[in-house]
Amino acid sequence: MLPLETLINTLTFSHFIELLRLDTQLKRRFYEIEVVKNAWTVRELARAIDTLLFERIGFSVDKVGVVKNIASKSNIQPNDFVKNPYFLELLGLEEKFEYSENDLEIAIIDHLQSFLTELGRGFCFEARQKRITFGNTHYRIDLVFYHRILKCHILIDLKVGKFDHADSGQMLLYLNYYRKNEMTEGDNPPVGIILCADKDDALVEYATSGLESELFVSKYMLQLPDKATLLKFIEEELDKTKSS
Repeated sequence: MLPLETLINTLTFSHFIELLRLDTQLKRRFYEIEVVKNAWTVRELARAIDTLLFERIGFSVDKVGVVKNIASKSNIQPNDFVKNPYFLELLGLEEKFEYSENDLEIAIIDHLQSFLTELGRGFCFEARQKRITFGNTHYRIDLVFYHRILKCHILIDLKVGKFDHADSGQMLLYLNYYRKNEMTEGDNPPVGIILCADKDDALVEYATSGLESELFVSKYMLQLPDKATLLKFIEEELDKTKSS
């Protein structure tokens, strides 16, 4: 652990308020190290906690890059609120050979309050299976939220399998419809999130680059990362702090 004197001389009272709301010693130790090492402001520390940086670091290939990203944005942007991955163990899905997108959607609606907590600040539930129609063809958007901070609609498309390039085309259709028909004065353009079980990052890049609309592809996971993985990263970060 970092010496108490180091924390007192480095952090403000507001930093300590944020740290005290953490529920485990391991989490607090992680954020103490990172806030000192990266000289985070109170706002940056709160953003790291609210976006579950501690939990997500266990699944990230570029762990250092994820940490640095916290302080890289001065203005609020959609990617400050869109996570990757999302942890859906809170849904309590029973063990099955396979799940359907309807199973996942029903579980989310049944545990809507917990799902909103996982989504993060600002998400307000608006609709499920929102129907939009072109001629005689109907399409349904799985979940629709309005984000009170970003001032825009958030459209979520659920996929039980791996991301496919066709998924981005479908979401782009939804976003263009909302941009033209659902935006009101003061709204920002809608944001789309494709929530899938797995994805190939290269395919995602080619399928979504160059789009005017904000479109994110995020994985969902049904369990939290291994505690040993997180502890190993914390020990490595602590060693770097001692040597610097």
